[in-house]
Amino acid sequence: MQFSNIINGLEEKDPLWLLESAADAMLIIDSMGRIVQANGAAETLFGYARAELFALSVESLIPPRFRATHALQRQEYAAHPGSRVMGTGLELYSLRKDGSEFAADISLSSLEDGYVLATVHDITRRKHAEEALAEQGTRLAAIVETAVDAIITINERGTIDSFNPAAERLFGYAPDDVLGKNISLLMPSPYREEHDGYLEHYLTTGEKRIIGLGREVVAQRKDGSTFPIELAVSEMHVGKRRLFTGLVHDITLRKQVEERQAQLIRELESANEELKNFAYVVSHDLKAPLRAIGSLADWISTDQAEKLDADGKEHLRLLTQRVRRMDSLIDGILEYSRVGRVREAVVAVDVNEIIKEALAMLAPSPHIRVEVAPDLPIIRAERTRILQLFQNLLSNAIKYLDKPAGLIRVGCVGHNQDWEFTVSDNGPGIEVRHFKRIFQLFQTLAPKDRIESTGVGLSLVKKIVEMYGGRVWVESQPGVGSTFFFTLPRSGAS
Repeated sequence: MQFSNIINGLEEKDPLWLLESAADAMLIIDSMGRIVQANGAAETLFGYARAELFALSVESLIPPRFRATHALQRQEYAAHPGSRVMGTGLELYSLRKDGSEFAADISLSSLEDGYVLATVHDITRRKHAEEALAEQGTRLAAIVETAVDAIITINERGTIDSFNPAAERLFGYAPDDVLGKNISLLMPSPYREEHDGYLEHYLTTGEKRIIGLGREVVAQRKDGSTFPIELAVSEMHVGKRRLFTGLVHDITLRKQVEERQAQLIRELESANEELKNFAYVVSHDLKAPLRAIGSLADWISTDQAEKLDADGKEHLRLLTQRVRRMDSLIDGILEYSRVGRVREAVVAVDVNEIIKEALAMLAPSPHIRVEVAPDLPIIRAERTRILQLFQNLLSNAIKYLDKPAGLIRVGCVGHNQDWEFTVSDNGPGIEVRHFKRIFQLFQTLAPKDRIESTGVGLSLVKKIVEMYGGRVWVESQPGVGSTFFFTLPRSGAS
């Protein structure tokens, strides 16, 4: 029978237009392996024009490494023709005109006189999907196996289906000890007795108590010891199976830290209460006799002046001076103790107004010029604390000035997260070795008998700035002057 007769036979049974309308590539091959017919999908798939395909053998569409084997398989098929899928259990590949390969499913149908109809389906996408799925499965298995937290899967009867290594370490069970056992094995009473009822309630009503929500519960190890856990449960369906996966995180350390934190808070509240009492004692019981001493010294210097010689007057002057220093020191200690302990309302604070108020209180001498940058920001803070901050820095700049003409500058630069303020002067300056020391409580550089200072001012500045999450530092050159820098957060500022 000639090929034309085969075609005619196909037209009677399955017209050629069916080949053309097929989505998959279809080839008709003779007993010698030559391609005698092909549809449009075959041209597209293999990259050959139809006339080019007719000049090829079917082995030309197979990678070279498979051609010898394929020729033998073709001969075997010719001896035992029929309809079947090629390469069962094997991966089949085809070759395009441009030399690229692709994975394929090939099915064969025997025609008359040794002709064979081959249908070729490109399964590249399917192979990629299978590979991606296999890779995802491998990754998921690796995650489960190496996870720090215990991962346990149970079925709808509450039976343990999987138990990862972290679960083994956490509960002290080997997988063989728990697989196929009820999950309540890992729970102490009364949770153990309640679990099956809860699961049954959920399966019946759909009401969730843990699933998809998570909660803190108590678990039990193989040795009977209990410990707190954070449990998150998710539900999934695998085919017709309903599974529940529990992610178990041991929160023993967190609970210990929380308890320790609560204990520290209680201790801090107790210490804070004692500090309040101390502040009351200082302000009332210490300042009262101090005021009496000051009043007595003033009376002696006024009413008994003619009876005092030069040494007596000098001693009385020193006494009065030290009473005043002691009074200022007590005030400074009280102010220092209030920072962070006595909180005021956080309000919008105009730094321009704060500077004016501080300078009005300090009243610098006419020979001191103060230059304030325009348009200083408005920040959200406790107004009294910001006033104390600038008042102490400006007071130091005025107090320690050692030149006939003084110059103090106040400025501000905005950054992404904070404002950076500066207070600079042309005073005596500070040596680098003292940069840290000056911010410590009661530390002063000038002799106390020359300049009245409690050594509280800069430590108070540091405490206020750090209370707001900022930082403070100094840059200085002896004989030239100093610049104090500090930052305050911009959050909530305008």
